[in-house]
Amino acid sequence: MTDAPRISPRIAAITESATLKVDSKAKALQAQGRPVISYAAGEPDFPTPEFIVEAAARAVHDPKNHRYTPAVGLPDLREAIAAKTLRDSGLEVSPGQVIVTNGGKQGVYQAFATIVGEGDEVLLPAPYWTTYPEVVKLAGGVPVEVFAGADQDYLVTVEQLEAARTPRTKVLLFVSPSNPTGSVYAPEQVKAIGEWALENGLWVISDEIYQNLVYPDDLPAGQTPKAALSIVEAVPDLADRTFLVNGVAKSYAMTGWRLGWMVGPADAVKAAANLQSHLSSNVSNVSQRAAIAALTGPQDEVEAMRQAFDRRRRRIVAELNAIDGVVTPTPKGAFYVYPDVTGLFGRDIGGATASTSLELADILLDQAEVAAVPGEAFGPSGYLRFSYALGDDALLEGIRRLQRLLG
Repeated sequence: MTDAPRISPRIAAITESATLKVDSKAKALQAQGRPVISYAAGEPDFPTPEFIVEAAARAVHDPKNHRYTPAVGLPDLREAIAAKTLRDSGLEVSPGQVIVTNGGKQGVYQAFATIVGEGDEVLLPAPYWTTYPEVVKLAGGVPVEVFAGADQDYLVTVEQLEAARTPRTKVLLFVSPSNPTGSVYAPEQVKAIGEWALENGLWVISDEIYQNLVYPDDLPAGQTPKAALSIVEAVPDLADRTFLVNGVAKSYAMTGWRLGWMVGPADAVKAAANLQSHLSSNVSNVSQRAAIAALTGPQDEVEAMRQAFDRRRRRIVAELNAIDGVVTPTPKGAFYVYPDVTGLFGRDIGGATASTSLELADILLDQAEVAAVPGEAFGPSGYLRFSYALGDDALLEGIRRLQRLLG
């Protein structure tokens, strides 16, 4: 009998999530008593707003939430998501075009699994979230990286995308605001990329999880900004070939509730619903009831969190750019900065030197007890991702440590 591998080759090839790995290492050191400050985790440090928690508490005591419900989601929640999609993405959809998922990550996985076939190429603007290439490969696809550096504010151009397109290209991933860079495409850039995708018959998977966390420089005091421009609002004809993926995790400080969704054309949604019926069935009903409250309730606390992120954004950019050798473009969305740290390579840092961002991240953790995620997790080396979704005091203390070490 031929010895077969114990683990599926496709599963064995998956790369561990670098962001979760760095965060776990930081937490392990903290548990040992080391005063590590971690900029690794991409989750708000705020508690979930109380009115959302109260809705969940009521749901726990309602027996109807103790049973199976439709795999695609509660009707009331799908209606609320359809309303949000119209409000923030400019796309009118029926609740039947919505699937509620276990977090945005499941929505990303299902979107790729639904439309990517064996050998199909997916254009993946880089830097990218660490999960994207893995789910493309799990679907049998081939991720094709299209890199834009700090000199481009990490925003790819139509010309770069066209240069990477081949007869096997089927899907474009579009993310604005971006994880890991916080970059946001300007309206004219969104329109140009959308029109290019439409002209070339491509599918688009647009991850809009950070769409409400934007920081316009010219916003009048007291005014809430409009969401980042959706690619389907910029190019409405693209809606028939686009999956929108979203969730409550980031804007509502609900990462642990595991509630996301995907929106798309009816035939593709039906196929994705079939997948979910076998994969996971319905999302926790308690989380779904909480999400209904989040999407339909008062948004004051959400705006307060956005303003806090904006304040932290300005502080961390200024402080990082005070370090010689660090170049930090100002992000316009999400809650990350992504400095170019190649200017630190080869420099003596407490008796150690780094030639990659992976090595640099290890030095910073060891000598300054500061955890950041190296650029290798998101594409080419030479960068570090810092999340500023942590308390103001910790944020400043961590950067002060880096200034002392690297100054």
